[in-house]
Amino acid sequence: MAYIYKIVPRNEWVEAEKLGLYNGSDIDAQDGFIHFSQEEQVADTANKHFRNQKDLLLICVDTHALDQNVLKYEISRGGALFPHLYGVLPLKSIVKIQEFLSDENGYFSFKERDD
Repeated sequence: MAYIYKIVPRNEWVEAEKLGLYNGSDIDAQDGFIHFSQEEQVADTANKHFRNQKDLLLICVDTHALDQNVLKYEISRGGALFPHLYGVLPLKSIVKIQEFLSDENGYFSFKERDD
């Protein structure tokens, strides 16, 4: 399986669970798609956009459960391909939700989840 990842503040995720779907963050709405990261991009994304933030979740999504017509890999930061979802995230596509904690200096690291 192929996975993509979304870093989400817990309070934002609580709202998504109530709705039964995730529409993305305010930044996602401004950009017109939901931002995701591939495994090797998670730590850099977290450290660039979420450093020193607490109460974050890391959402692991199975790309095969998404409509491939709305999931696009597009060039972004540093010329790397980032996954962008042009639609809502159906909760059925989620394979794992975990707390995403930084170290004592506010930095994040990430290692692929165990299957």
